[in-house]
Amino acid sequence: MRCLPMPDPIHAPSVSERWLTIIGIGEDGPAGLGDAAKAAIAAAGLVFGGTRHLELAAPLIAGETQAWLSPFEKSVEAVVARRGRSTVVLASGDPFFFGVGATLSRRIDPAEMVVIPAPSSFSLAASRLGWPLQEVTVVSLHGRPVDLIRPHLQPGRRVLALTSDDKGPAVLARLLCESGFGGSRLTVLEALGGEQERLTRHVAAHFSDDVFHALNVCGVEVAAGEGARILPLASGLDDALFEHDGQITKREIRALTLSALAPRKGELLWDIGGGSGSIGIEWMLRDPAMRAIAIEQAPDRAARIGRNAAMFGVPGLAVVEGQAPQALAGLAAPDAIFIGGGGSEEGVMDAAIAALRPGGRLVANAVTIEMEAVLLAQHARLGGTLVRIDIARAGPVGSMTGWRPAMPVTQWSWVKS
Repeated sequence: MRCLPMPDPIHAPSVSERWLTIIGIGEDGPAGLGDAAKAAIAAAGLVFGGTRHLELAAPLIAGETQAWLSPFEKSVEAVVARRGRSTVVLASGDPFFFGVGATLSRRIDPAEMVVIPAPSSFSLAASRLGWPLQEVTVVSLHGRPVDLIRPHLQPGRRVLALTSDDKGPAVLARLLCESGFGGSRLTVLEALGGEQERLTRHVAAHFSDDVFHALNVCGVEVAAGEGARILPLASGLDDALFEHDGQITKREIRALTLSALAPRKGELLWDIGGGSGSIGIEWMLRDPAMRAIAIEQAPDRAARIGRNAAMFGVPGLAVVEGQAPQALAGLAAPDAIFIGGGGSEEGVMDAAIAALRPGGRLVANAVTIEMEAVLLAQHARLGGTLVRIDIARAGPVGSMTGWRPAMPVTQWSWVKS
């Protein structure tokens, strides 16, 4: 057996080469920091952080301070410009859990950093409530749409949600009530780890008008009432959950289409002819890292896609209003493409095939003879898989029941080499 040569040893950076120290600080300030963190703050030529962080660490800071700038990208550039000089960044709790550490690591090699985390607000909240963290869903709503919690509203589920400000708990309680989860128990945990720490318990439907601390985490024990908007975890969600004008890929066809698209974590989908947005929405529901762009030429439908995306808790679904293929120009290259409407228009199929990444999947559905002819031609030219899908639903026939066939669907699936 032939042995491969040993790789060159990896250079381990010295402490002096690690010019950036990222320190998690809690509401207890210096009292919660270890000796290494205190020494790094005292030795730093410049300390970055939020105004609150800088105030908490003020007794330890000997160098200059810089509060975060707006937009935040300016602060990132300022930190990067310090490369090679002793610098400290202060962050809340664990800097790599929905924190600034994750942002900075996209620009700065982790080998140049020393990271000293503190317990995250989620860890502190779980410890106060006695909830095993591995059994809890955690979601950050800080500076993000509250709709992101919707997919996690499963009966009996426990959710920890970090909110943006003092109004966050009330906004969350209102969403729970409007979605049919008014019986859910809501625990607001404020200023965790500090002198102002407070824990109050509420029922969403009877949420109090208390004044809350701006730093808070909400623990939700989900209870579903009659008619609650529960989003099943399977593909092929009930059509009635979507707002639509009839232009929707029906649930059985949608489930088969999602299976053919074969979503993989972090991929980007183009949904050409978005209609109600159902395909892109279900694609994004598979994992928080999924991305999708719906291309829709009708303004009313484009607006409807945005509303549906919010109601399904995937507000990040991008909507491009315009007609393909012109509207496809300049979009990020997709890992998968679905064509459900307008695919028979001249140039759409060719543009989609050209844009698709190597190894990407294209799935197109046809209910018209014209679109079916396009798919047959593409199959003859490129190969792939053709499937004929026939669905029948039971319906009344006089005083009895019979089968009523839906329009058959021809589906072409193809993987780009």
